[in-house]
Amino acid sequence: MNKPYAGSCEQNQQVILDVLKVLFTAPGDVLEIGSGTGQHAVFFSQHLPQLNWQPSDLEAEHVGMKMWLDEVEHNRIQTPLILDVDMPAWKVAKKDYIFTANTTHIISAQQTEKMFIHIGECLKLEGLFAQYGPFNYNGEYTSKSNKNFDVWLKQRNSLSCIKDFETIERLASENKLKLFKDIEMPENNRILVWKKI
Repeated sequence: MNKPYAGSCEQNQQVILDVLKVLFTAPGDVLEIGSGTGQHAVFFSQHLPQLNWQPSDLEAEHVGMKMWLDEVEHNRIQTPLILDVDMPAWKVAKKDYIFTANTTHIISAQQTEKMFIHIGECLKLEGLFAQYGPFNYNGEYTSKSNKNFDVWLKQRNSLSCIKDFETIERLASENKLKLFKDIEMPENNRILVWKKI
């Protein structure tokens, strides 16, 4: 098996890192939800030495992810966890930070609701959850490219779609998360940052 590669990870990793450097400043433990190939875990942990990075994903992703993680020469990345939003509970120690990129528009609305329940349970008080991806506002697409992307998502999987910010904010509030920052990113993406209260 060849080492997997996600072009989107390489394209967005520097701009995301620039934000995480400002957000995840204090030493602590990070849970990454949906680590995929592991490219983000490798890159971010290399440049954020104050953090212990915990990758996670569905079991099917772990073989490829391990190929990336095996090349890391430091000890700040933990053994990846098998996590699925449909699990009734995540056996994860409380984290200072949680990060996810390009997951919310892939999973269903019901799975998004479950993800926020897990995040509310796993995040320490005053901890931050940073969520990267495209979002709609007031039921409207923020760009034509996002509208086209949403059509492609639904053709690929009828349960996938770009989620509305207002829905995400409601789910966050129901799980004791308050909006901390809404950061505009390149290519019509955002980073939504939530604080556990």
